[in-house]
Amino acid sequence: MSTEAVPAAPEPAEVPTCPFDFADGLDFDPALLAMLRSEQRVARVRMPYGEGDAWLVTRYEDVRTVTTDRRFSRNAVTGKDFPRMTPEPIVQTGAINLMDPPESSRLRRLVRQSFAPRHLERMRGRTQSVVDGLLDAMAESGSPTDLFAHLALPLPLVTICEVLDIPEADRHWLRAHAMTMMNMKPAGKEAAVRAKGELREYFARLTAERRRSPGADMISTLATAREGGEMLGEDELTVMAMVLLITGQDTTTYQLGNISYLLLTRDDVRERLRGEPDSLPRVLEELLRHIPFRKGVGIPRIATEDVELGGALIRAGDTVHVSYLTANRDGEKFERPDEIDLDRPSVPHMTFGWGSHHCLGSPLAVMELEIALSTLLRRFPDLALAVEPGEVEWNATSIWRYPLALPVTW
Repeated sequence: MSTEAVPAAPEPAEVPTCPFDFADGLDFDPALLAMLRSEQRVARVRMPYGEGDAWLVTRYEDVRTVTTDRRFSRNAVTGKDFPRMTPEPIVQTGAINLMDPPESSRLRRLVRQSFAPRHLERMRGRTQSVVDGLLDAMAESGSPTDLFAHLALPLPLVTICEVLDIPEADRHWLRAHAMTMMNMKPAGKEAAVRAKGELREYFARLTAERRRSPGADMISTLATAREGGEMLGEDELTVMAMVLLITGQDTTTYQLGNISYLLLTRDDVRERLRGEPDSLPRVLEELLRHIPFRKGVGIPRIATEDVELGGALIRAGDTVHVSYLTANRDGEKFERPDEIDLDRPSVPHMTFGWGSHHCLGSPLAVMELEIALSTLLRRFPDLALAVEPGEVEWNATSIWRYPLALPVTW
């Protein structure tokens, strides 16, 4: 892409502060949707926190460019008060999600060993056992009850803690700290800073112990993984274990809650899965594409040189955010993008990111969702919402979208 013949885009009279927000239920954020549908593919926006303005990239192909072109650097974000959604940056210094290739490629190859098929197969059996136990407890509690509390909330936390071999006594403390880091309220900044520091200290101790005395868990696998003569450094191992805990339970919890809500409010989707259980993997991919599971945007990149993109000239040093949510609703890539098409031809969605920062734990997340949803539908064929859909209360303080409770009956 040459920039020589492309004039700089005129500066708008006023850069809008993007009111990124959740709509009702699983409706799409109207601000993001409006940007996707506008003629300005790459727009200047102001974020709730951080210095300066940013570019927001909304179209599928443009997002793919930003996430694969090395002229857009995640590492250059390090140490900057970059435009963002939360008062305290969620990212950790030294984390893999702040690295660029080839450094990130080395770590990804080492981490990928923990998600080898043999490890996933072992996790599958344990995940099924956990799901069965949770649904046993739900059945014993009787109808009506809260599906979110019985399944969506505990399953990913228990699973990732089992995988990492986190002591049971520490699990709820760790989850509380992770949730504190995701809070978007200005008053939560000091608590978020403290939570991030305490989590890092916890995992520094834990990873040091696993390196001295490795077991069969994923942290031990990471601690002993080698590529040639290379291993993860102490800080790399600490931050990687911390990232696995946070990403391994937060996103899956909220997506399980969201998908469960959708199944309870969309008879057509629920009946397809009941009548054709083998269609679950394909249907799940469409639901992951369709559901806007978070608020706003995530970690940006910095342009390292002038780049023309989507009719705009992004200058070296500019902050660039991408929206995976709008990429998943791009009408140039997906026919009837706002509809759930259970027979949609396979087109890769961006819910797990793209390029060098595609989520390494996505196979584990998909496995958990498939096991949880298939078992739920099989064991509770008459499951239904115990309240009207409009009565379900949704999170409004975190970057994640999810129902705070799902009252169900059967």
